[in-house]
Amino acid sequence: MSLPPGFLDELRGRASLSQVVGRKVQWDARKSNQGKGDMWAPCPFHQEKSASFHVDDRKGFYYCFGCHAKGDAISFVRETENVSFMEAVEILAREAGMPVPKQDPRAQQKADTRDELAAVMEEAVRWFRLQLKTGVAAEARGYLERRGLKPAALERWEIGFAPDAWQGLWDALKAKGIADELILAAGLAKPSSKGGKPYDTFRGRIIFPIRDARGRAIAFGGRAMDPDDKAKYLNSPETVLFDKGRSLYNVREARVAAGQGQPLIVAEGYMDVIALHSAGFEAAVAPLGTAITENQLQMLWRIAPEPIITLDGDTAGQRAALRLIDLALPLLEAGQSLRFAVMPEGQDPDDLLKAQGAGALQKLLDAAMPMVRLLWQRETEGRVFDSPERKAALDKSLREKIKLIKDPSIRSHYGQEIKDLRWQLFRPQRMSGAGPRPPRAAGSRVGGKWQPPPEPPMPSTKSSVLVTTDETASEHLREGVILAVLAGCPEIIEDFDNGLEAMSCQDRDHAVMRDMMLRHGHAGAEVLREKIESVLGTGTLENLRAQRHVAITPCIRNPGNADLSRMTVAEELAKLMAARGLSAEIAEAAQDLSGVADEGVTWRLSEAARAADRAQRSGQEDSAEYDVGDNGALLSRDERSEFDKLLGGIKYNKTKASGD
Repeated sequence: MSLPPGFLDELRGRASLSQVVGRKVQWDARKSNQGKGDMWAPCPFHQEKSASFHVDDRKGFYYCFGCHAKGDAISFVRETENVSFMEAVEILAREAGMPVPKQDPRAQQKADTRDELAAVMEEAVRWFRLQLKTGVAAEARGYLERRGLKPAALERWEIGFAPDAWQGLWDALKAKGIADELILAAGLAKPSSKGGKPYDTFRGRIIFPIRDARGRAIAFGGRAMDPDDKAKYLNSPETVLFDKGRSLYNVREARVAAGQGQPLIVAEGYMDVIALHSAGFEAAVAPLGTAITENQLQMLWRIAPEPIITLDGDTAGQRAALRLIDLALPLLEAGQSLRFAVMPEGQDPDDLLKAQGAGALQKLLDAAMPMVRLLWQRETEGRVFDSPERKAALDKSLREKIKLIKDPSIRSHYGQEIKDLRWQLFRPQRMSGAGPRPPRAAGSRVGGKWQPPPEPPMPSTKSSVLVTTDETASEHLREGVILAVLAGCPEIIEDFDNGLEAMSCQDRDHAVMRDMMLRHGHAGAEVLREKIESVLGTGTLENLRAQRHVAITPCIRNPGNADLSRMTVAEELAKLMAARGLSAEIAEAAQDLSGVADEGVTWRLSEAARAADRAQRSGQEDSAEYDVGDNGALLSRDERSEFDKLLGGIKYNKTKASGD
């Protein structure tokens, strides 16, 4: 629909964004300034405790510093209410007391048709519900009672019954004067191929009304009472009102419950959703008899950032969830993913709730695995990797899946997680003499057999400099240099987002500065300084820059050189990561030294030390880029996006920097 020029501007001017958003959030009174229209709250688009969602009421825009959601009043209503652009305009216009301009004749006719069909569907809902109370529905009522649905639940979900008659609903609707074409267009009847009267779509079935996000009845789902029926569940055909791939059962109620903090649960069918809702899990939805589509996935993410997919304990349910991984990978965004809760074998959520109660289901939801773990499980479960060729095939398969992820940061984190899982799978089992590796606890049982206490490490190994060297102080100094340089040149912070996120700081002040840079670095040096000092006190950055090891840094002495600052941060982050890679090796080796020290331990420590040493040498940046922590890494040199992003500017700037 084409709106007159200026209508949307006037609508945005009349609609108070803070009032529109205020219906969905709780404002942070400490950070918000209502007089200036500067409002802050936890983001309604992703679950968080801090107030990172900002509304500028004067400009009419919102922005989340966590998930980067942004827009105006119209886009906010679209996303939170799951409605179309014109529906959002109509909602805001009604609130602002503005009449919406008339649509063109064809669009108006289409809207009128949808309204007529929705009215016909409501008549069908009432008729189906009435039939459930008749004598012919006794078997259906008995089935529902055995499934645990009490009369209140039947009313709540508007459950009905379609008698096993060819024109039962058709005759009832015709008696109300409804035109043939409307009954057919609503999908409630089908034309006869033999030239007779149209016949009912649903016959001999328990009926579940399907409503859209606005609460309109758009379709029905019917469960067959005849166990020999070819289709156990049958949905309405697609109509002007109903697109199966764009609809979810219970979407309206689930959206409200998820907005109140409940986890969004995706189950397989109607009965699962009803059982979950009855047990207190009100943010539950189900796709309508098919695998989840991309449109349904986007609907889920508009409701909650991490829907939990419940996997039925049967093979078919797990296969469907595993296929969902391939659909979701290219669509992942920061804070937007899926988690998977695996039901006990042979059970769905309804079965589990009946057998063990809500507490058992809550435990499974709390333990829901992230998608990367299910991806790993899919690629490795039931397979043996006892040859280089099989390991290479696994690497290739996982690389291809990771490449589907468009977001470079998420792709990098997936690569690192897969590397960690791969290391755990392929980590060599060290041997001590002819027997297995000794247990860590004295006199413990391993594999059902008692093992003697391990022998102590040799004195020569205990005294090794590799075991006793402490890099903690040096790492703390490097953190200070990195933070000081970025505070003085915040325009380069975005280049090092991944490195900063991965940098675990050794004290609270450094951690606060790191978090503030990730959150407010885009706002410029002055705003960043104010944010840091509001938490850590006035003069925090000046004190940091005054520290000797920071003050002697060239880009601190001569501020303003973005290229030199970028290269300095890249080098320091690389050295820090190399040093911490060595520390991790030492920590693991220290555990090994509780048993008999062998040549493998010595070799691992020496290799880690050499890698760290290479990263420390000036002029060796290119090799350090790939040598750090390479213990059987999954990803090839060209695919290490974390290091490529971190150090990609070194090669470009090296010649220029050396001439400064």
